[in-house]
Amino acid sequence: MTDVTLTESTHSVGLTDAAAAKVRALTEQEGRDDLRLRVAVQPGGCSGLIYQLYFDERLLDGDATHDFDGVEVVVDKMSAPYLEGATIDFEDTIQKQGFTIDNPNAAGSCACGDSFS
Repeated sequence: MTDVTLTESTHSVGLTDAAAAKVRALTEQEGRDDLRLRVAVQPGGCSGLIYQLYFDERLLDGDATHDFDGVEVVVDKMSAPYLEGATIDFEDTIQKQGFTIDNPNAAGSCACGDSFS
């Protein structure tokens, strides 16, 4: 019998305490403990690339994961280079409420804040 060892890949995307707390609150509200926060980059937007943040119960081949005190963040292998060193935060102010991504790899962005190059 041969033992098969699965290697788990990790990524360098960060998650602030405020973002982790919001993710926990949203998954608890849904009554789900099997959801992960998936962050991805896809072609689109006015600057060329757009961020995608959503909950996913799947792990796909090539996904990199990182656990932040019970909140698992997943990045697919195609998005990982674009998100190297990025930080996900959650803002709750009068001016803005929502998740933000501070990405040191973004050369430029547009006024909407959702698209980058």
